[in-house]
Amino acid sequence: MSINTLLVTPPFTQLNTAYPATAYIKGFLESKDVKATQMDLSIELFTAVFTKEFIEAIFKQAEMLGNSDFPLVDKQKEEYINKVDSVMDYLRVQEVTAAYQMVHKDFLPHGHRRVKLNKDLTTEFGKLGILDKAKHIATLFVEELGDYINANVDEFFSFTRYAEQLGRSASSFDTINEFLQYETTLIEDEMLYLLEEKLQQDNYDLVCFTVPFPGNLFSALRCAQFIKQKYPTIKIGMGGGYCNTELRRLSDPRIFDFIDFITLDDGEGPLLKITEFLDGKIKEDGLERTFICKNNKVIYADKIPNTIFHHKNLPAPSYLGLPTNKYLSFLDVMNPMHRMWSDGKWNKLTISHGCYWKQCSFCDVTLDYIGNYQNTTADDLVSKIEKIISETGITGFHFVDEAAPPKMLRALANKLLERKVYITWWTNIRFEKTFTPELCALLSKSGCIAVTGGLEVASDRLLAKMKKGVDIGQVARVTKAFSDENIMVHAYLMFGFPTETAQETIDSLEVVRQLFQNNCIQSAFWHMFACTSHSPVGKNPDEFKINITGPEFKGFAENDLYHEDPTGAEHHLYSQGLNTALNNYLNYKGFDFPLHKYFDFKTPKTTQHSGLIKEFLKA
Repeated sequence: MSINTLLVTPPFTQLNTAYPATAYIKGFLESKDVKATQMDLSIELFTAVFTKEFIEAIFKQAEMLGNSDFPLVDKQKEEYINKVDSVMDYLRVQEVTAAYQMVHKDFLPHGHRRVKLNKDLTTEFGKLGILDKAKHIATLFVEELGDYINANVDEFFSFTRYAEQLGRSASSFDTINEFLQYETTLIEDEMLYLLEEKLQQDNYDLVCFTVPFPGNLFSALRCAQFIKQKYPTIKIGMGGGYCNTELRRLSDPRIFDFIDFITLDDGEGPLLKITEFLDGKIKEDGLERTFICKNNKVIYADKIPNTIFHHKNLPAPSYLGLPTNKYLSFLDVMNPMHRMWSDGKWNKLTISHGCYWKQCSFCDVTLDYIGNYQNTTADDLVSKIEKIISETGITGFHFVDEAAPPKMLRALANKLLERKVYITWWTNIRFEKTFTPELCALLSKSGCIAVTGGLEVASDRLLAKMKKGVDIGQVARVTKAFSDENIMVHAYLMFGFPTETAQETIDSLEVVRQLFQNNCIQSAFWHMFACTSHSPVGKNPDEFKINITGPEFKGFAENDLYHEDPTGAEHHLYSQGLNTALNNYLNYKGFDFPLHKYFDFKTPKTTQHSGLIKEFLKA
């Protein structure tokens, strides 16, 4: 016999495009003659919730529970119930005749998000086209319902995650276990109904859940719990980004009341071994990179040497069976790069496995998904691209690399042009000097419309401490080369790196201001430094002059570490001011506003002179 496998993406991940994990695994398993079906339970549940019948049930449930947060929504509930189907249809296909209806001032209800919009959208949005205006108003409508559900019916509900707070701080399994004993919510009942519908279509031997983020963990366990109760013969596996980063020291056996196998790192090898084990072809000791439970003790089964499936020998991901027509385009914020993440359909594909640089001290460089760098050929990539287009009908590609190598991008661009394959694409890069104006022009010609990259901190001292391998001058020249070819540049910015002073934070803000002003970058996002257990900082805190203060590991998850930074600034104080300034620069305003006025406490004057970036660009 051959093992029949169902691969599931549990709620909630991205709603505008398929999360690629199951597509990769399906493509691989089928190349090994293992039957694999995939289900995006995330989009299936979301589209089932936002329907006339279900929203009506939500309002009834809230009334029954006596909850009435967001009274503006309550007051107009008939409008929400009657118009939710039209709104969802519009978000699936932005059709211009429907757009005229959406933007009519009285068509959609004015809930707590909509009323904040200026009466005239143009002040908020500049000269947005009608399709976008309609998309924004439709997005606000769905978000208002989402807020209402979260406040009145299911505290775990959120657009792109579910019960994330439980997965995020789970050094112990106690809280998750406790919540799994509670009654299911209305949303969970619908999720289990959809899962059961799928399970009844075929006889599955193995159901595997990909858990890329903390916000997928609880829903995956709820599904697993249901399968154990109703289909006790089906075996259950779990893998993905969350497991790979957070469950590496797993010792608490209680999760195995729900799951039979938990795999680490790339799923292809371990999963193939699990199917061979269930098929009786190998014994338990033949499993690779897989946690199992025996006599109430967690065992890590890892036959060495591992079977290696090199990146260049893997088949194309298979998107067959994913409901391309159900994904939705949202327009919630006007940050042009965030829009790429939530708007439009993108096929996701990896150019290279891991990171060719793998030195940054804040990054999980000790883990396989970063540290194990593998390449393939441009020909192989373009063939995969053609296969994916034939399955999805989508010509937009997001190359999901940790950092796409310039050499590979050049080869890929040339091959796309040579084979006359026309796609639109974007990816993540390092701002390194190999990206010359000539290379940027070539990438643009091949369909590149945007790049994202870590500038992190605009201080050469800290960039060296981070081992970024770039300096501010280089970042300025590279970003400008992309921008000059109409390729949008988004910079990841970090504040609060160990030992960072108030002076360096303000100087960073000044450099960011000048990068926007000189049209080097068009989009950016600040996030506060987080110390993880797999990064060089987390492994050698003394070297970075910080003290790790917790959390105590209690047998389940381990990733984010609490830390004190005695020599650095009071980092958290800067968050609000940095983001307010950034929001101005994104909208091409506030360049002349004094930096210190963004903060409600005393900050040092910048030591960067106002022509710094201009000088770098001339050099």
